[in-house]
Amino acid sequence: MRFCWSLNISFYLLLFGMLSATAYAHNVTEGDAGYIQEIWGIHIIPFIYLGAKHMVTGYDHILFLLGVVFFLYRMRDVTVYVSIFAFGHSTTMLLGVLFGWGINAYIVDTIIGLSVVYKALDNLGAYQRWFGFQPNTKLATLIFGFIHGTGLATKILDYEIASDGLLANLLAFNLGVEIGQILALAVILIVMGFWRRSPLFMRQAYSANIIMMSLGFILMGYQIAGYIMNL
Repeated sequence: MRFCWSLNISFYLLLFGMLSATAYAHNVTEGDAGYIQEIWGIHIIPFIYLGAKHMVTGYDHILFLLGVVFFLYRMRDVTVYVSIFAFGHSTTMLLGVLFGWGINAYIVDTIIGLSVVYKALDNLGAYQRWFGFQPNTKLATLIFGFIHGTGLATKILDYEIASDGLLANLLAFNLGVEIGQILALAVILIVMGFWRRSPLFMRQAYSANIIMMSLGFILMGYQIAGYIMNL
């Protein structure tokens, strides 16, 4: 019981710790951006590293992923939903960069923040209480996967990645993203597995999703403010 309680505290601290970093969720660090701009040709290992780094430090991705698996107890269900999100994310990231589908970064990141809010509300059962029906969770996961991938494509396009070796580097980057996603998911599932053993889980789950929703609103507010200031 004491161990589970410690995990619960650690989980809340992790969510609160994301408050300061959430607003920068899709940013590529200056050092990584400089590297992307300067290299030419195929660089498989560095791009795998960059993709994995982006995923494990991309708090918007992690928050949405956490929301998706929050109430999934069977590994088969976890695999299905994470695969749907990965498919959506990979598709628009690759196609967006290859074909130059750029969207204003503030707008797409606002929608990404909305995805976190949406999933937290879904976990709270808000749509059934408010509207009397449950939206298709798989379809929503796919759509928001497309949005998350578009956000990353937009950021990569901003740094004008070299055309030589572009496809190979993008595939390596995407592989890194999926590796990072697996690592992040493993940590989430381990923590959730212990937390769910606590008799207080359902009560604390409500608070956790309220915090998650708040983080989504913070990200949205930051991006909307940035968009207005840059008009």
